[in-house]
Amino acid sequence: MRAHGQVRFLKISAKLQRRVAGFAAVVVGAWLVVTLGMAINQVSISFERMALVTKQEKIQSAEERVAKYRDSIDDVTKDLTKRQNMLDTLYKEHFNEDTKAFDDTSGSSEAEKKADKISKVMPLASGLAQIEARQIIFAEKLTKIAMMRAKRAEAAIRKFGLNPKMLAGESREAQGGPFIPFFGKKKEAKIGDPRFDKLAAALRRMDRMEASLASIPTSLPAAVMNMSSNYGYRRDPINGGGAMHSGIDFKGPHGTAILAAADGVVTKAGWQSGYGKCVEITHANGLVTRYAHLSGFEVAEGQKVSRGSKIARMGSTGRSTGTHLHFEVRLNGQAVNPMKFLEFNSDVLEVKTAKRNNRRPTDS
Repeated sequence: MRAHGQVRFLKISAKLQRRVAGFAAVVVGAWLVVTLGMAINQVSISFERMALVTKQEKIQSAEERVAKYRDSIDDVTKDLTKRQNMLDTLYKEHFNEDTKAFDDTSGSSEAEKKADKISKVMPLASGLAQIEARQIIFAEKLTKIAMMRAKRAEAAIRKFGLNPKMLAGESREAQGGPFIPFFGKKKEAKIGDPRFDKLAAALRRMDRMEASLASIPTSLPAAVMNMSSNYGYRRDPINGGGAMHSGIDFKGPHGTAILAAADGVVTKAGWQSGYGKCVEITHANGLVTRYAHLSGFEVAEGQKVSRGSKIARMGSTGRSTGTHLHFEVRLNGQAVNPMKFLEFNSDVLEVKTAKRNNRRPTDS
């Protein structure tokens, strides 16, 4: 420092500098700790508020149910009866009569608590409240089973190298039709629960996946195992030139029963150049099976057929050197090797068997 023509020096020792720096670090650290503590406290308060709101919503939901019971027990009884009829219908249409899957007594604690609350406030409605809780628990179990079956069918479809969503048409779902209220035209049901919407969605997806799996041609088209020609390149049996064989030939006695390889609709039953007498069955989403060189038909165009049903008889019509069946599988108009569908494994068959055992019979 310069003063009155004199220069003076102020020296700060290293020791003092360290003390000052240490003190500053302590002050900054303390400030950070306090700030962090305040932030944690704020987050904790936010979580507590969210939990309180959730709890209030559940309480309000229970209070709403009590209010509806108070308004009219007769209306609640009618609604519960209609909903029970709906559950019975869904169960009969989609599940086996075997009830082992429903032996588990555990259920929705929320539904049970709500029933207990209603029973305490209105002892006369205790029986109805318990029935409602049991219906919700039953719907939750049906939903779990439907989701499990859909998942199994989806896994089986993937084993064929197919996209389950594309095969089941989930990429663009088309729906429509007039609005017909399930519970009647006069009023909506007083008892509404999103778990029943979830059940309906799970059942729709299960049906789509299992129907798609059933439409994959994995059953042998004839009760013979003698394959006389495989899929792919071969020498033409008539002119000897190189040719692409778009199917598999099964050799057997004249008149051997030809069977549908999967569920579908007969879209052709007549003569086709090169194939002779031929049957084509259209399955789900671009899958078609073709049965050629037949001696006769057992079905007509437009007829629905089920897996394993008799559709024709083996012959040697068209471009053929002897009695046999020419079997093709086409996906979106392109021939694919049928062997990758016929060589299915046991778990795929199990899913299809389960589906067939609990669905309504199809026309054949």
